[in-house]
Amino acid sequence: MRNIYKLGISTCLAALSATVLHAAELGAKDEPIKLAINEWTGQQITTRIAGHMLETAGYKVEYVTAGYQNMWQAVSEGQLDAAMEVWGSNVTDQYRQLNKAGKVEDLGELGLVAREGFVYPPHVAELCPGLPAWEALKDCAAAFATAETLPNGRLVDYPGEWGTPGADRIKTLGLPFKALPAGSEGALVAEFRASVERKTPLIAVFWQPHWAIAAFDLKFVELPKGTQECYDDPAYGPNKDVTGDCDFIPTRVFKAAWPGLKDKWPAAYEIIKNFTLTTEQQQPLMGAVDVDGKPTEAVTAEWLSANTDTWKPIVDAATK
Repeated sequence: MRNIYKLGISTCLAALSATVLHAAELGAKDEPIKLAINEWTGQQITTRIAGHMLETAGYKVEYVTAGYQNMWQAVSEGQLDAAMEVWGSNVTDQYRQLNKAGKVEDLGELGLVAREGFVYPPHVAELCPGLPAWEALKDCAAAFATAETLPNGRLVDYPGEWGTPGADRIKTLGLPFKALPAGSEGALVAEFRASVERKTPLIAVFWQPHWAIAAFDLKFVELPKGTQECYDDPAYGPNKDVTGDCDFIPTRVFKAAWPGLKDKWPAAYEIIKNFTLTTEQQQPLMGAVDVDGKPTEAVTAEWLSANTDTWKPIVDAATK
């Protein structure tokens, strides 16, 4: 598996050379920097890699399990110091308000090229002719019906803590479906596995980067083109979680922190601000955890050992 994690150094160095880095003071290095651990594997991998970089710089790091939707007050108060993978498509109004008030700081792009939408395994196209066009779902909803949803079809939505993008879209698109939230990321993956093995109908809300996209050859439904005008639907207000009757806007994935991080741990601020992780880097690591069953800590440790030339220059530039 080691070769899977080995990355092209030139790409990273090119990106690094385009970023202005400078050495900074460590600051309160005896006090732990508290990083939020959220509910999905990719975020945990991202956070563990960033945490190791901070430890290499000489910091203590504490990983704090936090609910993604309700952690922002804690970040604004310094009870949590940073969140390493924030998806702009489903941040809450609380985040937006705190960010606008200067109480939560946006630390820039993480580097993931992300997409969200309705997905299905390939065999489902035979059960619902007309896919990937979204209009096909109007005519074959009965094929997706269950005892819980009759007479409507069943759409598996994100876990409840992540918002209700599926429920919102089927309502605005007038689709005869009922959205049922998945229990977790793992439960969503289990749905795909069961559908592929049994050739049963399934439509779900999902995202990439994720190893399951390739593992199950998942296809995206072609929803009406997402536009900023649709995203700022007057029925919901600007930049809400729902996007009216259109597709998901391409998602910005970024880092956010307690504004006091910059002054309390200056070098840590530089490291986090300049830390990036690409889809190509993260996705195999997710597979190693979720498919191969390896612990997240072991997978990230192996990646870090194999890719010192990728991340160490960022640490060195912030501290030397």
